Amino acid sequence: MHRRFANIAFALVGIILFAAPATAGEWQFDNVERVVAVADIHGAYGPMVKALQNAEVVSEDLSWSGGKAHLVIVGDILDRGPDSRQAMDLLMRLEGEAVVAGGQVHVLIGNHEAMNLTGDLRYVSSAEYAAFAAEESIEDREHWFEAYAEHRASGTDSPEGLRVLFEQRYPQGYFAHRRAFASDGKYGEWLLKKPVVVVINGTAFVHGGLSPMIADIGLDGVNGQLHGEMVEYLRQVEILTAASILLPTDNFHDHPEIVSGFEVPSDASADVSNAIQAIVKLNASDLHSLDGPLWYRGNVVCSELIEADKLDGALRAIGATRVVIGHTPTLGRRVLERLDGRIIEIDTGMLNAYYGGSANALTIDQNGVLVLNQDSDKPVKPVPHPRRVGSRPGRDLDSDELEALLRGGEIVSRNRDGFGREHVVIADGEGTINAVFAKRTARGVFAELAAYRLDRLLNLDMVPVTVLREVDGDEGSLQFSPADRIDEIQRSQEGRGGSAWCPLAEQWNAMFVFDVLIYNDGRGGRDILYNLDLWQVMLISHNKAFSKKNGVPGRLETVPYQVGPAWKERLAELNDEALQHSLGDVLDEKRLRALGERRDALIAAD
Repeated sequence: MHRRFANIAFALVGIILFAAPATAGEWQFDNVERVVAVADIHGAYGPMVKALQNAEVVSEDLSWSGGKAHLVIVGDILDRGPDSRQAMDLLMRLEGEAVVAGGQVHVLIGNHEAMNLTGDLRYVSSAEYAAFAAEESIEDREHWFEAYAEHRASGTDSPEGLRVLFEQRYPQGYFAHRRAFASDGKYGEWLLKKPVVVVINGTAFVHGGLSPMIADIGLDGVNGQLHGEMVEYLRQVEILTAASILLPTDNFHDHPEIVSGFEVPSDASADVSNAIQAIVKLNASDLHSLDGPLWYRGNVVCSELIEADKLDGALRAIGATRVVIGHTPTLGRRVLERLDGRIIEIDTGMLNAYYGGSANALTIDQNGVLVLNQDSDKPVKPVPHPRRVGSRPGRDLDSDELEALLRGGEIVSRNRDGFGREHVVIADGEGTINAVFAKRTARGVFAELAAYRLDRLLNLDMVPVTVLREVDGDEGSLQFSPADRIDEIQRSQEGRGGSAWCPLAEQWNAMFVFDVLIYNDGRGGRDILYNLDLWQVMLISHNKAFSKKNGVPGRLETVPYQVGPAWKERLAELNDEALQHSLGDVLDEKRLRALGERRDALIAAD
């Protein structure tokens, strides 16, 4: 049983009586003629409308024109942009019109919907509050100012200073906004009935991603109990707000500390006492965790070798063959696909002022999987998720462009660091990049380049772009040197990396398997790098790899590692002919033969 299910002692019956989410029959749909999906609107009402019009589900007069199509809003209507309320109002109206026409609109809960419902308002824009200002009375604001002054003031502010602080933190419209997102408010009541995941014609739609949690609990667990925990949380917050223990000004993340520090009067009702206990437990619901379906990013940032097995388990558990996700803005701000189309990423940064993208509508019908942009009625196919190892600030080059620059760019400087690595700066007239030059390991052996090519064959995505190049008469390889990184020694000393979007333990496991495959007995802490935005593992310094030996390198003999089905499938594709074709010019015959033998041993491993 999943840990949160064992810890939270609240009956679902009580939750469902309060505000039931969609029933199981409304989570799975078959034989739908056409599906249209958009994600991460973030208040960008105009671009959303243009994309839906180009996808022919909304007419020029903003009426439903999709017939029997199903429109899926993959979360995050709210926050950052100015027109979230306008977007919700349109979708609420389209829901009814679609049903009359035989279609349906599915609005899914995203992390920003959950945040607005539970009181995490970090990303609500001033324009969003302003949209509710006309519905907020002076008396209402004064009531909450007095409550704030009595229960939350520090005691050091003057009355005038406290008033200024209050007005800055809680602008006009704030309290009307909170009422609208209450369990009985216009938008709160509407959103609380929305599911987290739907499956249509075998395609799952979820905001963040399908984590291993989904394999454990299935659709019922996500749309039933996890969703129900959020519903119950709102009910308990409202009980404590009525008792002035919590205020609308309190942040979701502060709720447990506030209620835990409250001394319950002896004459307090049982509802208040129970609500205090409930808040502490439900605040930690897996719905809000980084591994939960609203926040999970592993589908996007983990390498295919890490993510494939986890994804397959989650898809099987919910009866789907692929998943469409938002949440993580795509590289290049285009709709992307990975893992042979089993993952489709559709957060293309619709709110241009913040994310620099545009609105795109994904369509799935008899014509296949296509994309319509807000500014075009010509459909295009999703593009493959690009390989991106290492941060490239100021130069957003893809791997092929980086290879071309490393091969043909001008070397403008060279210097050696304290660890013996030779750093070079390469220019092409438009800018520069940093690289590291490594001489050949032995006659005809270029280990760094072999590691890079093998990484690409495996789709491991850990070795930076590397090319063959002669520098001042020396044959060797040039490897892109990413910016904004630290090594394993620094990371472990500082205790960082716990927030990695792809868990470090899973990345390390992939590194261990790779090092066994290439018999790398020389990797130290300075040969393991991390970029600081995603905590992606990057592997360098393979001069001691690709031994002629078999077995496991000595340093890894006691290190546990797992070779899952995805690894074995990919390794099986690397037959001797494929290895010879890709690595025959950078490894000699004996090293190639040993590599093939280690490959076979990994495939046969338990």
